[in-house]
Amino acid sequence: MPPKRSSTSIASASEVPAMDQVAIRQLISDGIAAALEALAATMENTDNPNRNLGSKETPVAKRGNYKEFISLFSRSKCAKEDRVTFATGTLTNDALSWWHAYAQPIGIEQANKIAWTELKGLLANKYCPRTEIKKIEEEFYNLVIKENDLKTYIRIFQELALLC
Repeated sequence: MPPKRSSTSIASASEVPAMDQVAIRQLISDGIAAALEALAATMENTDNPNRNLGSKETPVAKRGNYKEFISLFSRSKCAKEDRVTFATGTLTNDALSWWHAYAQPIGIEQANKIAWTELKGLLANKYCPRTEIKKIEEEFYNLVIKENDLKTYIRIFQELALLC
């Protein structure tokens, strides 16, 4: 049962302080700042590993990294049949966990026997956003020589050809 009012009079409009837009905005800003401070303090004092404060965007591989990675095959004298073993040996973090999950049901020896192109496809499906792949393909298909700079054209063509 709600408590009974001790007074039947209603406060008049003159008794309630009037607030202008500036005062209202300041009140809202103060409330938000206090809430953010409380949230930050709570998060600092919580040993919760599931907070997942990392980036919400999908990381995109850099072209230079892929090119450098492929060049490792020739520099290390890696035989074509050993490319999958070599490449999967360089995986870390989430990619390594993904590889173990892929290889575990069929065995590591069998998993290492897949074709290099198949591994590239599996990795692309898992880690390369389709929109980025489309952008690279469009750049490749629409590549033209600019200002008679053949060296730059060939370099870009070769980089894009590796990615496509």
